[in-house]
Amino acid sequence: MTATATATARTFACKVAEVAVGKPRIVTIGRISVGIFQLDDGYAALLNICPHRAGQLCEGPVCGTTRHTDRAEFIYERAGELIRCAWHGWEFDIRSGKCLVDEKLKARIFPVHVDGEDIYLEMGR
Repeated sequence: MTATATATARTFACKVAEVAVGKPRIVTIGRISVGIFQLDDGYAALLNICPHRAGQLCEGPVCGTTRHTDRAEFIYERAGELIRCAWHGWEFDIRSGKCLVDEKLKARIFPVHVDGEDIYLEMGR
């Protein structure tokens, strides 16, 4: 390891079988509550605190959103890629943590690693 590299500890979070599509598994690691999501291309993890008003972000519905158009129509897209905070309805991208309403807000994400049937998170960021 070089002098500039930092060690990142992986912490066991849960079993793969405990995470269902469309319903996050909320785990507590130390004093930190984290939502683990199964997406169509793998897993993602978000801090269970909404950066808008500190609500329990991962307890809201997994959803998509409507695309803005110039016509009077609704186009629903990104199904299963967003989490909507149950407190105020603000939507966040599950993979990146970015807020759809205010790009200055971002939910904290944790890198996820799957080893066999176990899910590990990198908590030291």
